[in-house]
Amino acid sequence: MHTSSNDERVALTKDPANSRRCVAIVSPFLDKRHGTERAVIECISRLAGKYEVHLYSQRVEDVDLAQIRWHRIPKLPGPHLVNFLWWFAANHIWRWWNRRFSGVVPDIVFSPGVNCLDADVVSVHIVFATFIRQVRSELALGRTSPWFWPRLLHRRLYYRLVERLEGHVYGRPQLALAAVSRRVADELARSYGHKDRISVIYHAFDPQQFSPQRRASLRAEARSFLGLDAGEFALLLIANDWKNKGLPCLIEAAGMVHEPGLRLFVVGGDDPVAFRSAIAHRGLSGQVCFLPPRPDVEFYYAAADAYVGPSLEDAFALPPAEAMACGLPVIISRNMGVSEIITHGHDGLILEDPRDSATLAGLIRQLMAYPELCSQLSQKAALTTRSYTWERNAQEIRDLIEQVHVQKKTQEKLRPREAS
Repeated sequence: MHTSSNDERVALTKDPANSRRCVAIVSPFLDKRHGTERAVIECISRLAGKYEVHLYSQRVEDVDLAQIRWHRIPKLPGPHLVNFLWWFAANHIWRWWNRRFSGVVPDIVFSPGVNCLDADVVSVHIVFATFIRQVRSELALGRTSPWFWPRLLHRRLYYRLVERLEGHVYGRPQLALAAVSRRVADELARSYGHKDRISVIYHAFDPQQFSPQRRASLRAEARSFLGLDAGEFALLLIANDWKNKGLPCLIEAAGMVHEPGLRLFVVGGDDPVAFRSAIAHRGLSGQVCFLPPRPDVEFYYAAADAYVGPSLEDAFALPPAEAMACGLPVIISRNMGVSEIITHGHDGLILEDPRDSATLAGLIRQLMAYPELCSQLSQKAALTTRSYTWERNAQEIRDLIEQVHVQKKTQEKLRPREAS
């Protein structure tokens, strides 16, 4: 069985105090274009020098493989559900093989989400038991054309499968859960109980990449690149699921503002065709621009005058936090986990109802009309996010790993006594 990405054993850097500590990380793919996966990458880069890290994944990008061991698991072509079933079984097989024949015996198994049955620590970015209730109406066959029924049935099967796995995995009393926000922690407690084993570990950002100074240095070039005039006010939204992240509400609100100097930049990989008619209906043709993701995402923050994210549901949301770190005023919905670190009117503006386009339009008008408000929010936002670094995030994850490791060792010592 092929167990490494390059068929070579790499030298693993260990902390002498943790010379026998081994951590297996189980994630189907990793890259910095997705929030959950980016958080895992940032954590791995900071844990690699402390532990012997073995990564089980099908696809890996943006990861320094010099200090970790990547066990590549093949990906099956075809529907996502088929590959997920294969992935779920295969990562167990690969890890069993390594334990049996390579002597790789992890002290801790870490997983972002439901990827295996034997995880010791799981970071939770979405609770499917809650998510399915929220999108139940969208999954009804009667609401779509029969042409889309196969895709809809696929989604329903996948969501139900993950929900069942959540109940099996999250219901284990010995499992430690790290929720990315208090909102997610509360959803976990309501759905699966065990409040005492749920920690809240917020996402973070790189202060070297995201800062007011970095934004200022890029601003002139970024605005010129995007064709922004000095008097134009640019709103920014960065997301992978534009509908869920509130783009329909944002388009409607921008139309209500009805200012020719207002520009809206939407970054992501979704298809903009579905939003063209709404843009035209609201008289925004020529004012809305769809842009592809780029690794130096701070370039977009530099060009913008405000970040707006009226998400219907978001466990945390990295882009608003990164925008705040850059010194951008932000408007976000209460349904986003990042709202837990924001005080309305002090370091950001919070929209209580993510579908309330009229109120959102009013908040946008405030930012456009009062530069002093923008300045105040910008300065306070940068101060608020200063302590949310990836070093802090990784340290909290490491503390949780150590706590779970101690508990496992204690349980192992008690077993012979219980047996006797």
